[in-house]
Amino acid sequence: MLSWEISSSSCNQETNLPLSPQLVEDNGLLPCEKNMDEVEEKSKDIIKCSAEKLSVDEVSQLVISPVCGAVSLFVGTTRNNFEGKKVVSLEYEALVPVSEASIIISVSSAHRVAPLAAVSYAIDTLKAKVAI
Repeated sequence: MLSWEISSSSCNQETNLPLSPQLVEDNGLLPCEKNMDEVEEKSKDIIKCSAEKLSVDEVSQLVISPVCGAVSLFVGTTRNNFEGKKVVSLEYEALVPVSEASIIISVSSAHRVAPLAAVSYAIDTLKAKVAI
């Protein structure tokens, strides 16, 4: 499985997905102590490409944070039909059977509006740029 982190805005602010993300090496949360009672986490955006079955639980755990009160998920699965024809599978770099997740997008934020908008933006942008 391949993994990259891209830089973006903090999860406790409005989510803005980068158009041309800069790749960086570290993909862990970096806690920053503000005072004795308050810890703020810097953002982490992870892109994983895998030939293995996608796990909603695994992706959810990547974005859950004590400073974020909302997690939004989009799970894209393959429909069994397209333009009136039967679909058996999609072929990317790997075979994805019908009804199995082919993409999972997960975003967390302090409140629900930002991650819902970010998930929608991410899938719309992906579908506009990649032949899915």
